[in-house]
Amino acid sequence: MPATYTLPPALAAKAIALDHALVDLHFARELWPIVLLILLLELHIPARMAAAATRMTPRRWLQVILFAAPFFLLLSLLELPGAIAAHHILLRFGLSIQHWASWSLDVAKFIAIEEVLVSTLFVLILFWCIRRAARTNAPRRWWLPCWAIFVLCIIFGVLVTPVVIDPLFNKFEPLAQTNPALVTQLERVVARSGVSIPPDRIFLMRASAKVTESNAYVTGFGASKRIVVWDTALKNTPPDEISFLFAHEMGHYVLRHVPLGVAFAAGLMFVCFWLGAHVVDWLLARFGPRWRIASLQDPAALAVMLLVLSAAQVMTEPIINAFSRHIEHAADVYGLQTMQGLVPDPGATAASSFQRLGESNLDTPERRPFVEFWLYNHPAIADRIAFAATYNPWSAGVHPKYFAPNPSP
Repeated sequence: MPATYTLPPALAAKAIALDHALVDLHFARELWPIVLLILLLELHIPARMAAAATRMTPRRWLQVILFAAPFFLLLSLLELPGAIAAHHILLRFGLSIQHWASWSLDVAKFIAIEEVLVSTLFVLILFWCIRRAARTNAPRRWWLPCWAIFVLCIIFGVLVTPVVIDPLFNKFEPLAQTNPALVTQLERVVARSGVSIPPDRIFLMRASAKVTESNAYVTGFGASKRIVVWDTALKNTPPDEISFLFAHEMGHYVLRHVPLGVAFAAGLMFVCFWLGAHVVDWLLARFGPRWRIASLQDPAALAVMLLVLSAAQVMTEPIINAFSRHIEHAADVYGLQTMQGLVPDPGATAASSFQRLGESNLDTPERRPFVEFWLYNHPAIADRIAFAATYNPWSAGVHPKYFAPNPSP
């Protein structure tokens, strides 16, 4: 297996065109909410919606709901063209086969559950923290209890998402029900790890109903923790390569990357909440009268907070992706070490699986350092192939990080 990622000329041109289209759209969709929120604030739309909610009821918590739910719905509808453009691109390049009616239903469910219901609940918590801080004569400390509660909400969300949310969008079933022979093969991989991953924690996702891409991932927390393999990854993929992909995901499982990711997110959120609170205070002091927002307790102040949040998401994206690349590389290393003794040449098997994954997902062979730095949440496919093809932790004088020096088959 060559240590380089290559595609036939026609496929390479297609992959490069797809990458340029998606990258351009990504940056446009990141900047659009910032422009949109500034425009809405300048037109006094949040102030008018907050005033209408205040007229409807004297109850503060109900005012927040009556403002936040319609406001999130408005933002979702105004951001919908970007989602439509993204799906159109995926359809045009053959990575999606989901019809528009099915896609629209998924979008409607996503908006209703995550963009309106969950977001409104978060806003209730947010304004409770703001008003509680004001009553305790610490109005500038509202962000600290809010941060702590949000971290608990994230942990709860990671716990329930695989069980409650994911099945609303895709069909899952234990892999043992559809492919017991593969589960038996994967149990040999699990045995190398020294941990227990019961077969009922290994799931098959029927991704082929919507996409042609291949993937596998680890998700959940505690009792909901599981490894999920897309059915598209099982098609036309040799068993040894499936085993390596599973070993990579098992690396996330064994190395506890999900709780590590939650801890990283909590730390980054702490900084963003602290800094964001100061920026929101400055914006309200500078532009509050212009935007007709009286104070931080005004429901319309949510628009200012979302403006700061949108800017923070743009600025922290390369930090988040750098962290993601780090743990993905660690999972690659773990997968390669796991496969030692299970296949004749783990590096060649891994390199072949990455090549096949790149072809399936139309990963671009073009190297754009800034794009990779800012957007890639995995190492570039070319780097993963080169590393796998040359990695040999069992050579003289080199000690593998996760396993004993002399594994047995």
